[in-house]
Amino acid sequence: MIYHIIPETAWNEQQAAESIYVPSLQAEGFIHCCTKQQVEGVLHRYFQGQTGLLILEIEEQKLEAELRFEKSTNDELFPHVFGAINKSAILSVNRLGEQDHDKTILLNIL
Repeated sequence: MIYHIIPETAWNEQQAAESIYVPSLQAEGFIHCCTKQQVEGVLHRYFQGQTGLLILEIEEQKLEAELRFEKSTNDELFPHVFGAINKSAILSVNRLGEQDHDKTILLNIL
């Protein structure tokens, strides 16, 4: 499984679509994702203090776009999806409930 963090407003805007598109796909050529072990760090580094976030749980084998694990600036490997994320690959959608330094509570909404 891999995970993608998306604002709930962006998810809602694409409800009728068969795939999810995010700005990084056009700007960088891929969609940023993370592994289960990386979710906490990504939330704290890039989304601290933000509300209205969803975490998409994605089944890698069902992705129609190419998936590559690539090194980030700290040499950690992160999953990058080189195309839209087809909704048939999304196993669950979880709302970020509350966040503190030790835990993140996820509320399943799909």
